[in-house]
Amino acid sequence: YLPATEALERYRLGTLSPVDLIDAVIQRCEEVNPQINAFTYTFFERALNQARVAEARYLQGEPLRPLEGIPLVVKDGTPVEGEITTKGSKVFADFRPEVSHPGLVRLLDAGAIMIARTTMPEFGESGNCYTPLWGVTRNPWNLDYGPGGSSSGAGAAVAAGMTTLADGSDIGGSSRIPAACCGVVGFKPPYGRNPNSLLATFDPYMQYGPITRTVGDAALMQNVLAGIHVEDIGTVREDLRIPAELDGIKGWSIAYSVDLGFYQVDDDVRSNLLHIMDIFRGLGCQVREVDLGWTDEVFRAWKIINAMRGSAARNVQDLERWRPHLADYALDWLKASAEVTADQVVRALEVHVSMYRAMGPLLEEHELFVCPTNAIPSVEADRSPLDLDMQINGEPARPMVAEAWFMTYPFNMLSQLPVMSVPSGFASNGVPTGVQLVSRSYDDI
Repeated sequence: YLPATEALERYRLGTLSPVDLIDAVIQRCEEVNPQINAFTYTFFERALNQARVAEARYLQGEPLRPLEGIPLVVKDGTPVEGEITTKGSKVFADFRPEVSHPGLVRLLDAGAIMIARTTMPEFGESGNCYTPLWGVTRNPWNLDYGPGGSSSGAGAAVAAGMTTLADGSDIGGSSRIPAACCGVVGFKPPYGRNPNSLLATFDPYMQYGPITRTVGDAALMQNVLAGIHVEDIGTVREDLRIPAELDGIKGWSIAYSVDLGFYQVDDDVRSNLLHIMDIFRGLGCQVREVDLGWTDEVFRAWKIINAMRGSAARNVQDLERWRPHLADYALDWLKASAEVTADQVVRALEVHVSMYRAMGPLLEEHELFVCPTNAIPSVEADRSPLDLDMQINGEPARPMVAEAWFMTYPFNMLSQLPVMSVPSGFASNGVPTGVQLVSRSYDDI
C-alpha cells in the first residue's frame, strides 16, 4: 500500500528496491486475486526482470525517470502493442494491437512497470463487470458487490494492494465509478489534456487518466500523461504541470448538490457527502447547496450521444456470428446504436448547451462544485445491468434504467471540466462511497 511518491523517495535513498516492491505486489496478487478476479493476463516474471534493471539504474546513479520502477496495471481496453487486448470480449480473444495507446507509451517510457492487464465489462459498456470471456470481478471490500466499471479490475487492484498505479478510461464515468466503489482516487482530465487512442482523438466524451490510492500519486501520474501529442488533434498545447505542494483552500466558495436535480440518492451516500461538506466548512470554506435545474433529460441526451458513438457497434462487425457470444448489455447497446436518429442527436446537443448554461456561471462564482460519484455504493457483483429491479432507499429507482446509479456521465457531456472522484466514507454494507470534485474548464489545479 506504499504510495508511488514515497516509494520513489525510498528508492532514491536506497532504503527500498524496485525488486522489493514488485515482488511484494506480486505476492499480494497471488494471495487475493483468485477471490477478486481483477486481471486478464499477468506479466510477473517480466516485471521482476524490469525491476532488476530499474534497481541497477538507482544503484549506478543513472538518470532516473519520473516513474522508475513503479508497478502499473493496464486496462484490458488500452491497446498494448503485441499483447492480447480483449476489450472484455470473445470477439477480441486473440487480438494483438500493432500500436500502443499514446498515454500508456508515456507511462512506460517514464519507467512504470506493467505487471498485469485489468478486467472490464465487454467494450466498456457497463458500470458492472461480468463478461462471457473473463467472468465476474468483485469488490475487495465486499465480494458480494461489484467494483464498478468500466475500469473495474483497475479500481479493485488498486484498492486491494495488487498494484501501485492503474490506468483508466472514462466515457460515462469509467474511472470515477470504480474509484468510488473501491475507495480510491480516479481523475477524469478535461478533454484534450491527455492524448487518447487513435479512434478516440475526436471523441470529447473519452478521457484517459489515473486511478490511484492517493491524490499525490494521481498528480504524479497525470504529469506524465498530460501534454500535446502529434497524433491527437484534440490535445491542447498548454503545458500544465501539477506542483507537489498546493496552496490552502481557506476562503474558497464551494457549491454542492446531493442529487444533481434528478437522482435518487442512497441515505449513506447522502450522509457521507454532507460530512465532506462539513470538512470543507472546517477548512474555512463557504459552502452552499445549489439547484442546477437539471432533469432526467440529461440522461436521455447522454444515452443518445453514447449510443451514436457506438463502442459496441465499432467492435462487432459481424453481429450474427458473434451474437451468441456477447454479453446482454453489449447487445442492448448495439440495439440502441441502431435506433439513434439525427433529430435525437440535435436535441441531445441542445441539452449539453443548456447544462453548461447552468454550470458555467456557477463555477465562475465558486472554486469547486461537489456531488456524489454514485447514487448508491455499488450493485451486486453478478447482477446484469439490464435487471431493472433496482431499489434506492427501499423505493424503485427512477428512471428505471441501468445507469440510474452512477452520477458521472453529466461531466463527460461537459467534457472540458476536470473531475476527480475521492473517497467520502463507507456505506452500511462495507462498500466505500465517493464524491466528485468538479472545477472550471481546464482548471485542473
